Amino acid sequence: MSFTALGLSDQLLQAIADAGYTTPSPIQSQAIPAVLNGHDVLAAAQTGTGKTAGFTLPILHRLSQKPHNKNRPIRVLILTPTRELAAQVGESVKKYGSHLHPRLKSEVVFGGVKINPQMMRLRGGVDILVATPGRLLDLVNQNALKLNQVETLILDEADRMLDMGFIRDIRKIIALLPKKRQNLLFSATFSADIRKLTTGLLVNPVKIEVAPRNTAAELVEQVAYLVNKSNKTALLCHLIKEYDWQQVLVFTSTKHGANRLTEKLNKVDIKAAAIHGNKSQGARTKALAGFKAGEIRVLVATDVAARGIDIHLLPHVVNFELPRASADYIHRIGRTGRAGEEGQAISLVSHDEYGALRQVENLIGKKINREQITGFEPSAEAPPMPEKPKRKPRPNRSSNQARKPKVAGNRAKHKPRRLSENRSRSEGKLF
Repeated sequence: MSFTALGLSDQLLQAIADAGYTTPSPIQSQAIPAVLNGHDVLAAAQTGTGKTAGFTLPILHRLSQKPHNKNRPIRVLILTPTRELAAQVGESVKKYGSHLHPRLKSEVVFGGVKINPQMMRLRGGVDILVATPGRLLDLVNQNALKLNQVETLILDEADRMLDMGFIRDIRKIIALLPKKRQNLLFSATFSADIRKLTTGLLVNPVKIEVAPRNTAAELVEQVAYLVNKSNKTALLCHLIKEYDWQQVLVFTSTKHGANRLTEKLNKVDIKAAAIHGNKSQGARTKALAGFKAGEIRVLVATDVAARGIDIHLLPHVVNFELPRASADYIHRIGRTGRAGEEGQAISLVSHDEYGALRQVENLIGKKINREQITGFEPSAEAPPMPEKPKRKPRPNRSSNQARKPKVAGNRAKHKPRRLSENRSRSEGKLF
């Protein structure tokens, strides 16, 4: 099937050709006709399969077929969980709508930056608004926008929004929308929480699932290197230099760990930058732009970036630490092997992560090859921690049972604490 057969306008087909695409992906070939026909859609597809174009193209087509109101009320609202993903979706809207006449106006709003410039840009009205939930509600509270004429609501990466605790914000936003509207929900997986969210939101939705649930990208080569935790940084440096990796996305479990690893890489002349929730939006944007441009060799990220980074032909993803939630493994490695291209996902696994590795394998339904690098072999597995001896339960005394009389001479004599001890203890507390 070609894009021409999907019923898209000539202007959109021209934009698709400019982007270098000729054949729609499975999610696109199923979602585009459903959206064009006005159906609600519940779609699940693994990352990197073209979900964004699957909803961007048909909504651009539908909007371009109707003349816009002079005041330009928001007609399409796209909600995303992260700033990076919002920016990525906004870029897709502009790219695919570049040949439309008259041009549709779109804006992207998210937190971490000043709100006033966003309010100024919204004054003239917009056709399509891409937003993160928190900043959208801030703008609503400032009377900077109204949502009473939204025709289509799109929840992108809905499962991630639920994971990040946005369910209350989403419900508040939905309450501000017209009851009659089209709803599109795109997700990496059909979890129980997602199915619960769709109840009352979607009306007779077209259900699309183009990949088995919780399946990692088939074109991604996955390998686990067994290594001592203390040698992980040295092994990562070795891999980058030995195989001349020029573009590597590395995931850590914590923000502090990301900063610390970035510093160590830069000390050995491997240009690296960190991206996580504590970084300002300007710093995150600069780091991502430098990574895409090849100025930064290693981008170290926490899971905040797992859904929001879209880099063409990203060859390597490294799990410096396995994620706490096994499902995040899928989202991490989904940054490579995108759009039919091959990629490599490497996990550096220490003894304490063997259980987490098995959980990942159970989730994806396949065993990940375990390998060792000469010079970085793990030492013998540490023995398990001895169990604490169980305390003997106190005998239950009935209320009538006689208690032993206390003898004054047997009381233990307690020395009063020194003032300095009390002070040092209180100084250690956080108030």
